[in-house]
Amino acid sequence: MRASLERTGGFAGMRLTATVDSDTLGDNDAKRFEQLVESSDFFRLPAQLAPQKPQPDRFQYTLTIENNGDKHTVTASEAALPANVRPLIDWLTRIARRG
Repeated sequence: MRASLERTGGFAGMRLTATVDSDTLGDNDAKRFEQLVESSDFFRLPAQLAPQKPQPDRFQYTLTIENNGDKHTVTASEAALPANVRPLIDWLTRIARRG
């Protein structure tokens, strides 16, 4: 399984990117990654998730996950992220920061 995350926006307009491949992770991280994708129900999300009202200075996320030939991309505003997706986004963001 492979994920590519791009976070843009925010107050300072900082851009953060991460690419995670379960084949290059340790066993614990690979299992956690798969659990987070499964519990997020990611492949059933619509391609766009936007809040009811625009909210400036919030993050925008674009996440693509590839698994066993399936590929899905979701672009979401921070305010529109479903609660079941937040743990996956947070985990990927931590992975990106640790380099």
